[in-house]
Amino acid sequence: MKKAPLTYLNENNGSGILAFGTGPTFILDKKSDLDAMQSFIDANKGAYIFTTLSYDLKLKIQGLESSNRDSQNYPLATLWVPKTVVAIENEKIKDYLIGEESNENEAFVSDFFDDSQSIEFKLDAKFKARLTKEVYLNQVNDLKNEIQQGNIYEVNFCQEFFAEKVELKYPIQAYFKLNQLTKAPFSCYSSLGNFEIFSGSPERYIKKEGLKLISQPIKGTAKRGQSKEEDLRLKERLLADPKERAENVMIVDLVRNDLSKIARKNSVKVDELFGIYSFETVHQMISTISCEVEETTSFTDVLKATFPMGSMTGAPKHSAMKLIEKYENFKRGIYSGAIGYIAPNGDFDFNVVIRTLIYNRETKYLSCPVGGAITIQSSPEAEYEECNIKVQSILKGMNA
Repeated sequence: MKKAPLTYLNENNGSGILAFGTGPTFILDKKSDLDAMQSFIDANKGAYIFTTLSYDLKLKIQGLESSNRDSQNYPLATLWVPKTVVAIENEKIKDYLIGEESNENEAFVSDFFDDSQSIEFKLDAKFKARLTKEVYLNQVNDLKNEIQQGNIYEVNFCQEFFAEKVELKYPIQAYFKLNQLTKAPFSCYSSLGNFEIFSGSPERYIKKEGLKLISQPIKGTAKRGQSKEEDLRLKERLLADPKERAENVMIVDLVRNDLSKIARKNSVKVDELFGIYSFETVHQMISTISCEVEETTSFTDVLKATFPMGSMTGAPKHSAMKLIEKYENFKRGIYSGAIGYIAPNGDFDFNVVIRTLIYNRETKYLSCPVGGAITIQSSPEAEYEECNIKVQSILKGMNA
């Protein structure tokens, strides 16, 4: 039985947006183009359009193909106009953004949050790494050689952890279990077609408010400490780490360059450099870049200039993406893509799909990719450890 679409965007500060109810849908595949996608957006102006963007949308934007294994089978993009959109405050309806107030809608929202507590959820899935440690270390050394030769300055290298034949009967509970572990500000649950996506993302890809665009790339990760003193030391060490700062500033420069393609003259600026933010399992180094755009700038204009996001590619972007296809052994799909919404007035807000589980109900395939930035200063062993810190905090927690 086909499930009705649903998306929950959770800021983890008591606020969120819940969208539900069948409405117009657009699926971008290899036969479609970005003009058709923009036409769908234009035709539904005045509505909320909840949108997912696969990393492999680069096929349309950057002209890059991939022959890597595609186990997710995720579309290049999905756009869906829900019947009802409600603002959530402390798991109750604060306001109707789209749709009419009704007992049926009130009951739906109440049931959604009641379901999150209805069982003690345990994933019980056996994950395997698609890369062995030996191969991972060799690939990182090869990428460092590419950097040494001047082909790139930095590259985001990912690997996939996956489980097969997974019976996921309680997807809502699965999302809330993940959210307990991550408690991230760009967390979301998306159910559309055959796919369930559970994201504990701490990262914003891009936001539009009026004529202002804001991007907040993350580069730099440190684990949380066992005590307040250790936690503070790890936080201070992250801020001072020359390798992490080099990673971050390279991506800041890349984002500045991307935004300059569509920005009003002299409007691109760095609002914050090397901000350190603490989440449930990690500290992150986050920078904020913004610009002003013209009123005629469309959503797909912004995608063409900025997607995929630099924090998930590397620099220079095109060269890094070519090497990603060479050295990775899986198609990223929705991982390192984006999930968010376009508002009725044309504003939008999208996360970066990291710290995320992707489930294909039809094939019963569950994917949890993870990655990190490789620079000339990278230690392959340290990069491997960083990936494991990120992924095991999720996998062990979900199976507990």
